[in-house]
Amino acid sequence: MSVIVLTLIILVGSYFAGLLGSLTGLGGGFIIIPLLTLGLNVDIHYAIGASLISVIATSSGAAAAYVKEGITNIRIGMFLEIATTIGAFMGATIALHIQTHYIAILFGMILAFSAVMSFVKKKQEILPEGSPMADKFKLNGSYPTPDGVVKYGVRNVGGGFFMMVFAGTISGLLGIGSGALKVVAMDSIMRIPFKVSTTTSNFMIGVTAAASAVVYLQRGYIDPAISMPVVVGVLLGALSGSKILINARSAGWLRWLFTIIVSILAIQMIYNGLTGRL
Repeated sequence: MSVIVLTLIILVGSYFAGLLGSLTGLGGGFIIIPLLTLGLNVDIHYAIGASLISVIATSSGAAAAYVKEGITNIRIGMFLEIATTIGAFMGATIALHIQTHYIAILFGMILAFSAVMSFVKKKQEILPEGSPMADKFKLNGSYPTPDGVVKYGVRNVGGGFFMMVFAGTISGLLGIGSGALKVVAMDSIMRIPFKVSTTTSNFMIGVTAAASAVVYLQRGYIDPAISMPVVVGVLLGALSGSKILINARSAGWLRWLFTIIVSILAIQMIYNGLTGRL
């Protein structure tokens, strides 16, 4: 396979990864890594390195829009980034010292978890008052809605912080933004409104990925020949996905599409990990 053909395949594949990642809110890393490892036989460490670079690029672009709209809670994001950065360094360091098939199995399990979580519907209850720790760190906030500004309080700050350490570790291990885990921590544990959780998570994943990418860059696992088409493809796909999502009347088909694709990838990653093919 020539370099031009390989670059075009990665570019097109990354475009659809960015498109699906944008539509589901989980980022393109969930598709990019299986694409590179299963489809193109790229070493999983190089695939993770390319995925981390794409996460940084997409997060930087989308986060600016959400901050401008006043939805993202920057104080919460900066506070929890301390935890995710610590976890990301730990995860990236561990990933370089364990066998690749173990990483593949863990990645498959996270994919399966994400597929299940995509269908878990939660009742959204906005708490007007936060915990004493949230008041001390001034983490409570508000966000605009068509009906006016909504104020919310933050609870269980300590539990959310430790969950973010775990989310950062998974991000460093697998080269993904681990947005699903961050949203779970903010939405379920800290009781932050879902809209704020998703936008703040998007604001954070770029910093988390950057911390992990430093370790991979030092070890030589970030190949420009792979990372360049991945970044370009994911950015274009994410842009297309955002436009589709704005005009979409129903997100039900997105859930089914995401679940089917991710379930297939999860089975393949776990199978190839167990048989030692990765």
